[in-house]
Amino acid sequence: MTKFQKEVLRAVSKIPIGQVRSYKWVAEKIGRPRAYRAVANALAKNPYPFMIPCHRVVKSSKAIGGYSLGPDLKERLIKLEKKIKDMIQ
Repeated sequence: MTKFQKEVLRAVSKIPIGQVRSYKWVAEKIGRPRAYRAVANALAKNPYPFMIPCHRVVKSSKAIGGYSLGPDLKERLIKLEKKIKDMIQ
């Protein structure tokens, strides 16, 4: 895993449950604001998609975007996490 990929995964692991951020947000968070496509590619190689929540990263347009386990599962995980967040607040 490259240094860049590790930086991306560290940033994504800090996104709170029930919330989403954009690929651009992640790129800005790691100090590479124009690297949002590279962020998407790094997330596609996430070896632990359930433990490092790459499903919490969406397009700036709020469209779901890609997910290694499929966009339908990504959307279901996002909705489930929002329900969990609402339940525990």
